[in-house]
Amino acid sequence: MPALEPMVIGRGDRAVTIDPPLFLAPMAGVTDRDFRLIVRRIGGVGLVSMEFISSRAIVDGNQRTRDLMYFAEEERPLAIQIYGSDAETMAEAAEVVQELGPDVCDINMGCPANKVLKGCAGAALMGDLDLAGRIIREVRSRIRIPLTVKFRLGLNHSETNYLDLGRLCEDLGVDAVTMHARTAKQMFRGEADWTHLARLKEALSIPVIGNGDITTPEDAERLLRQTGCDGVMVGRGATRNPWIFHQIRSHLLGTEAPEPTLIDRRDLILGHFHMVAEREANRFALHKLRKFTGWYTYGLPNGKRLRQQIQQLDTVEKFLVAVEAFFDQQLDDLAA
Repeated sequence: MPALEPMVIGRGDRAVTIDPPLFLAPMAGVTDRDFRLIVRRIGGVGLVSMEFISSRAIVDGNQRTRDLMYFAEEERPLAIQIYGSDAETMAEAAEVVQELGPDVCDINMGCPANKVLKGCAGAALMGDLDLAGRIIREVRSRIRIPLTVKFRLGLNHSETNYLDLGRLCEDLGVDAVTMHARTAKQMFRGEADWTHLARLKEALSIPVIGNGDITTPEDAERLLRQTGCDGVMVGRGATRNPWIFHQIRSHLLGTEAPEPTLIDRRDLILGHFHMVAEREANRFALHKLRKFTGWYTYGLPNGKRLRQQIQQLDTVEKFLVAVEAFFDQQLDDLAA
């Protein structure tokens, strides 16, 4: 069993210890304050990340963007991830991030979404390492908190330049890197190739965090054992199973966490949905609730029927009633 050693990111009085070295990935529209708190309260996660945020929106003072950047002390350690293609704007945004007081500032160089790539940001920076280097250098010179960079294998399988970017990060003073072991062209299709994570770990002396295809505790164990990575980041696997960090930690410590019961699932889902209802306007809340219901009910009996039903609902109140009734019926069926 791989050892579950704490990871230290950064140097001096700004260094942060991640214990256990298990990371919630930044995911747009997912890792908002409510979801981060849910994962943190379940336990087992070492660091949570905000959904990635546009550096231009931060610098321009966009109010909705600033609202997204609010976090509670309970969430620490926490990272704020920024993206963009202009070195000065990225550096200014990083200064704003530092003023907000998170534990880590992360640069997104791995997002494969077309709208991000078209702006020459995210994974597009892997196609322009000169620009990537200017951004890293400028951000590093302007902030003292730990700086990390997240990237992929490359733009496509003929341009897998992750080793070059990893070495550039290390040379420019980045404190740790995370790699999703797919190319940008792959998006989330196919399988993550962890052999590249092993190569990156061999090439660098700074901590390397592995990401891609972690859906069970056994997956995390295999990634650590096969790659030698210092930590594991979980993204989509946490949307269907917010308990995954607790389960991974328990597994790596030699015990097995019990599967969440139907009551556990009901309480988590309704608790989450009530938080969303309190914070979001009806239209935004409904969109978010539909998305999370699709994940949370995956594999549950009659989950498809609920997912179809909620598409017709036009208020958050009706939505919450339908979800509560769904779980009441599930519990009745279980008791019968």
